Parts: sequence; C-alpha cells; structure tokens
Amino acid sequence: MRKLRLAHESWPIAGIFTISRGSKTSSEVILAEIEQGGRVGRGECVPYGHYGESIASVMAQLESQRSAIEGGMGRDALQAALPAGAARNALDCALWDLEAKLAGKPVWQLAGLAEPVAVTTAYTLSLDSAEKMGASAKAQASRPLLKLKLAGPDDLDRVRAVRRNAPNARLIVDANEGWTAADYAALAPELVSLGVALIEQPLPAKADAPLGGLARPVPVCADESCHDRASLAHLAGRYDAVNIKLDKTGGLTEALALRQAALAAGYRIMVGCMLGTSLAMAPALLVAQGAEVVDLDGPLLLAKDRTPGLVYDGSHVAPALPALWG
Repeated sequence: MRKLRLAHESWPIAGIFTISRGSKTSSEVILAEIEQGGRVGRGECVPYGHYGESIASVMAQLESQRSAIEGGMGRDALQAALPAGAARNALDCALWDLEAKLAGKPVWQLAGLAEPVAVTTAYTLSLDSAEKMGASAKAQASRPLLKLKLAGPDDLDRVRAVRRNAPNARLIVDANEGWTAADYAALAPELVSLGVALIEQPLPAKADAPLGGLARPVPVCADESCHDRASLAHLAGRYDAVNIKLDKTGGLTEALALRQAALAAGYRIMVGCMLGTSLAMAPALLVAQGAEVVDLDGPLLLAKDRTPGLVYDGSHVAPALPALWG
C-alpha cells in the first residue's frame, strides 16, 4: 500500500535573484513523497508562473493523481496522465527514487546508464547594473564557468564588466526572452570578441522565428522554446543547443528521452534547473553526464539547502548520495 505526501516549502535565496522578468527572494517548491513498504521516494518541483503554473495549480494537479499513485501507478502511466511540467516532475522523480530504494539499486543502474561522475556547473550572476555584476564576477572569478542574466539595454556593458573582472572564466549569457532580433544581431558579434560561448533564449519563445534567418556567430540555446521532445521540430534552423530542465520535461523519464532525441537531431546539450534545492538537482545530474554545459547551481544560490545535500567543491558537484535521492 502506498501513501502520497505533498508539502509546499519556501527556501530563502542568498540575497535577491533577478532575471529580465523580475526578482525573487525565496524559492517556492513542492516536495512529493511516495511511501511504500517502509521506503520513501522523493521528488521536488518548482512551479513556474511564466509557464502558467502556481503552487495552487501544481498542487491541484498532484492531488488529481493521488488515488492513481496510491493505487500503484508507474512512471509509464504517469507520462500519459499529466502533461510535461512541474507536477509530473515531482511524481516522476519520486517514483524513480522509490523504485531504486525498493530494488536496492541506484537509479542510474535501473535506467541503464553509466555510473555518474562529478560535473562542473555554471555559477549564475543575477541581473544587475554593469558595476554590480562586475563586482559579483570578481568575487567568483575563480569559477571556470559563469552564466550572466541579461535583459537588453546595457547588456554589452554588463558582459564587458564581467569579462574584465573574471578574465579566465568561460562565459555564457541568458537573455530570458529579453532581446529583439535587432538586439541579437547587434550584440552577437561583440559577444564573440568577449569570449561568450553560448547565448540562451535571446528572443521570446513565441517570436523566435527570426533566429532562422540570422547568422549565429555564438551558438544559441533554446530554453523557454524547448520543453520536451515535441518541441524539437519547432527548433530546426533556429537553435544550436537545447537546455533540458526537469521541471519543463516533466521529470527524469522524459528528460533522458529528450537528451537522446536532441543528440540524434544534432543539438548540443545543456542541462539546467529552476532555483531549487539539492533534491531537484540530484536527478538532473544523471541527464548532465557528458553535457556540453551544466547549470545546476540552484543550491549555491540559496541561503540554506537540504541535509544531506549535494556536495559542491567550488563549481564541481558530485553525484547524490542515496540518503538524498536515487
């Protein structure tokens, strides 16, 4: 007999986290726990308002599956029962974790994957003035990969300030749909000279067609434009890479399938996250194995994390211990 438990949790951010769409001081997550046979599987999701999600709406989706989950629903049936998104992510990851605990085997073995190893994650610099982003870059200059949140006006000054203060770091930038096609055309050549390796989602997802007609001197990565495998057909000719996030794919099951399909279609792979705890990062680390860019720094941006959490050594993060997940 199974039991499903759900909880809304608020995790404070270390300071204020700002992107082109606004700022926040806490990460609002939902924890799903599925208990069976004395074992508990856990999953975490982050409802995202930009995708029409809220704590209340995701809780309602989760509650709609209570009887099915408690009656023994598996991951395959879950894929059809809920759409890609935060709710399915929490349940999918909890089911993977439960299966691993009941079988006494790690998730990577159950999924037929190679044993995971530590990866290097980006560290995100929140959107701010050029001066303040430069100061943040100086404080994090020893990190090998920095991700800059951008917004349009003054972005070139922001990137220049970061580059001056972190001369050896690899840089990627994320406009969060905040640019126009003209912005991209003007900024991209300049970003090449500043050593920017990747541009995430420069144009709005519903207005990204111009990317198909623009030169892309810096590879462009689809984030808001790519949720699951059904998104891939829309991306052809517009993007060079895809950012896989479990809260978009609806869990590890679809994330692994999206990675395989994206690679087969010739896309580079980035694995990212919403702003959550180590419990949300742990399953994403399995998708991140071998990815060109990893952005799983959520716990580094929080004022506190779960115990036990993932072990970060600078920007290097080790696979999760079973006590956390998987």
